[in-house]
Amino acid sequence: MQISGLVMGVISVIFGVIVMVFPKILNYIIGIYIIIVGVMAIIQAL
Repeated sequence: MQISGLVMGVISVIFGVIVMVFPKILNYIIGIYIIIVGVMAIIQAL
């Protein structure tokens, strides 16, 4: 559990820095996230 928490923390920091350096990329990250969540919801509903 601690390792996965550490990995998620590192990933969050990396993405935070990327978003601060390239603000436009935030739109793409959010769009991809919403698409993935939507596809997963559709697959679970089938």
